[in-house]
Amino acid sequence: MPRPLAIVLLSSGMDSAVCASIASQSHSLAFLHFQYGQKAQEKELDCFKKLCDFFKPVKVKIVSLPFLKEIGGSSLTDVEMDIPNGKEESGIPSTYVPFRNGIFLSIAASWAEVIGAEKIFIGVNQIDFSGYPDCRGEFIEAFNLAIDKGTKPESNIKIETPLLNLSKKEILKTGLELGTPFHLTWSCYRGGEKACGRCSSCLLRLKAFNELKVKDPVPYEIEF
Repeated sequence: MPRPLAIVLLSSGMDSAVCASIASQSHSLAFLHFQYGQKAQEKELDCFKKLCDFFKPVKVKIVSLPFLKEIGGSSLTDVEMDIPNGKEESGIPSTYVPFRNGIFLSIAASWAEVIGAEKIFIGVNQIDFSGYPDCRGEFIEAFNLAIDKGTKPESNIKIETPLLNLSKKEILKTGLELGTPFHLTWSCYRGGEKACGRCSSCLLRLKAFNELKVKDPVPYEIEF
C-alpha cells in the first residue's frame, strides 16, 4: 500500500530538515522551497538541493516570491537594514518577514490540493525562537481552520508542527536520533561560504549543539 503524501516546507535550516526526517517516517515526501529575496537565498537553495539528494522526495517545487523583498520591512530582505548580531532586539525582531508563514502555508495548501497531499509539515517553534508571531501555536490553529474552510471538502489537509513545543536542544536530539544530515543544513541569516556565528539564528543553533556536547558540522567564520 502506497504511503500518503506530505508536503514539507524545507528552507534548508535545521528545524525544517528535522521536520523532513519526521515526515519521512510515515509519508512520501514533497519538498517545497521558497526564494523570496532573503540574504542567504543562494546558500539556502544550494543546501536545499543537497537535502533533496539525501531525502529523495517524490515531488519538488521551488517557488520565487520576489514581492516579499519589494514589500520590505525585514532585515532578512532589505539591503538597507542590517541583520543584528547577538541577541535579537526586544519586541518583534527586525528579521521577522511580515506574514511570511501565512504566505508560505497558503501556497503549500494550494499545492497540496493539486497533488493530493494530506499533510503540510512546517518547522515552526514557539520555545527557542526569535519571537515571530507566525510561529505560534494559535496562528497554526487558525490557519488549519482557514484551510479547512477554504479548500475542497475531500482535500482534508492539515498542518503538522512536530517541533512546536520542543526546545532547540530537543529538536537537535530528535534529528540526531533520526539521522538528519545537519552537515547539509544552513541556519545563518547571512549568506556566504561560512555561517556568521553571530546572528540570533546561528546562536540558537550553536547553543543546542553545545548543550548536547556535539560539534556542529557546519563551518563558521568564528572558531568555537
